[in-house]
Amino acid sequence: DGTAWMAFYCSTMLAMALELASESPEYEDMASKFFEHFIAITDAINTVGGNGLWNEEDGFYYDQLHTNGISTPLRIRSYVGLVPLLAVEVLERSVIDRLPGFRKRMNWFLQNRRDLARFITYMEGGDAQHAGRYLLAIPSQQKLDRVLRYVLDENELLSPFGIRSLSRAHLAQPFVFRIDDRDLSVRYVPGESDTNLFGGNSNWRGPVWFCLNYLLIEALERYHHFYGEQFKVQCPSGSGRRMTLLEVARELQTRLVRLFLPDSTGRRPCMGNDPRYAIDPYWRDLVLFHEYFDGESGKGLGASHQTGWTALVTRCLEGIAQARSPGKQAP
Repeated sequence: DGTAWMAFYCSTMLAMALELASESPEYEDMASKFFEHFIAITDAINTVGGNGLWNEEDGFYYDQLHTNGISTPLRIRSYVGLVPLLAVEVLERSVIDRLPGFRKRMNWFLQNRRDLARFITYMEGGDAQHAGRYLLAIPSQQKLDRVLRYVLDENELLSPFGIRSLSRAHLAQPFVFRIDDRDLSVRYVPGESDTNLFGGNSNWRGPVWFCLNYLLIEALERYHHFYGEQFKVQCPSGSGRRMTLLEVARELQTRLVRLFLPDSTGRRPCMGNDPRYAIDPYWRDLVLFHEYFDGESGKGLGASHQTGWTALVTRCLEGIAQARSPGKQAP
């Protein structure tokens, strides 16, 4: 996933450079650099060794282990395979036309590096202000659709409270890798870790983490901005209920918010079964911002003061409110 994180870094820096270039033209060169780096990384992820990190059989991105000249995909469906989805940026033609230096270098790149330009999707249309858009993304539309089938499958990554860090399918079918006469396994563990590999107080093998969920929501919003109302997926997978990617983003926000909402008995999933947080007037409105959450029950785990990312639930509430009242904008 390190390669995909670098693509995410480049797309983020590109967006920042373009914003700064609107006031300071010297940032156009920096924008061009991150544009070209992003495309090169996208090419590597999708093509090195044939299919890059993409597994055509499964329809998912996997890490690969290289030993003795042989590449072996580690077929673990986890956040690792979702990071390539996060690296996405939509470039408006109207913005590009106001930046002559960046436009010149981008056009040269598109004309002279057609081997790499195929990773850029251009869509005509829109009004005079939005005459066209370029999509910079690691997955094609077809690959995005295939990955989302796992993401939105309640037997895989989709939990009642957001996206799990590891597929629930690995509970019955742990991933096992044999090396040097040893079997190394990865099994779905929805709550606290059962291994000391993560220090004993952290677990990326099943729980819901707000940071990755929120980045995925933002990515889905960007994909929707480009693909629009025509691109729909089943959510949940197999339900027959089709949603736009913006609607999927709102569904994920709703599930994340559900962590903090009291049920009919006053219990909030994030507070577990402790009765104090349900019936005691001095405790029931005390809401903590846990580090991560059980992928099955929603119970908050790890540090209880992780406002650095779990407080993003406020942005989820904002998104849900805007969806219910589309005419109103947040302050």
